[in-house]
Amino acid sequence: MSQEIDTQALIEERDALRHALAVMKHKLEDTHNNSTLAKVKSLFISKGISEVWLDKVVGELLSGGMIDKHILEDKTGLLSYILEEIDNTLQIVPESLKASKIIMLVGPTGVGKTTTIAKLAARYTYLMDIPYKVGILNLDTFKIGAFDQLGHYAEIMELEHLTIDSLEAFIQGLKYLEYYDIILIDTAGMSPYDTQKFIRTVEFVQSDMPKELEVNLVLSATVKYEDMYDIYHSFSFLNLHSLILSKFDETKHLGTLLNFMLLYQVPMSYFSIGQEVPDDLVLASKEYLLEHFIGDLDG
Repeated sequence: MSQEIDTQALIEERDALRHALAVMKHKLEDTHNNSTLAKVKSLFISKGISEVWLDKVVGELLSGGMIDKHILEDKTGLLSYILEEIDNTLQIVPESLKASKIIMLVGPTGVGKTTTIAKLAARYTYLMDIPYKVGILNLDTFKIGAFDQLGHYAEIMELEHLTIDSLEAFIQGLKYLEYYDIILIDTAGMSPYDTQKFIRTVEFVQSDMPKELEVNLVLSATVKYEDMYDIYHSFSFLNLHSLILSKFDETKHLGTLLNFMLLYQVPMSYFSIGQEVPDDLVLASKEYLLEHFIGDLDG
């Protein structure tokens, strides 16, 4: 009888302990879910910032001293801290035209490469402290009207403009423009899976260049993260100099774009913020990205 009582008492004690642990667990989860940190993380995640990147930043904060840890209880302080970390992580390539160079734009179809070429040509020719002598090579013989569009811009700006349909013509074109300060090259838009066009572009890139070559990937601010990943990795083997980001005027939500920049730390050079040539091309700026992102964050 005594043994049965002892056994029953143990069972009751076990059940009571389980209940107490369950209550404690519930309280801990409830506290975590309502904590300042959880709320701030949830806000950034809802705007497109990766939880992986946020956890890395928070982990570095937690490994600091007690003063740093106090930020976790202050929403304004924590928001400011994360935004500062975003600012520190973003990379900008400063504009440098001291040496004669070849600038090639690559990217998928429909991101605005041709218009961006026109904006760059106008910027270098008319908007700098000194006017640079600019020539344009158009390799986009796949898209109907591409030559006419770029040729139209070149005619207005009185720039040399050559259409290229072969590797031999490309080499001849580079030789013809050898003494120009800047040679801008427009390439065919291509899907990340278009092997034929990629092979053709690689042939051009690997040909004998008379001066320094910069290959810039034009990427739309409206593209979803998965497509950004595919596009970047498909073109990255071309030894990319920087990203030129286009179509800022077509979205108010920059979290996905910002998240990509944070995870891959790809340098940016220019932003295309509208359709007007040449006005709607600006130097890449952390402030521009953060101001627009914070506006979305506040909304």
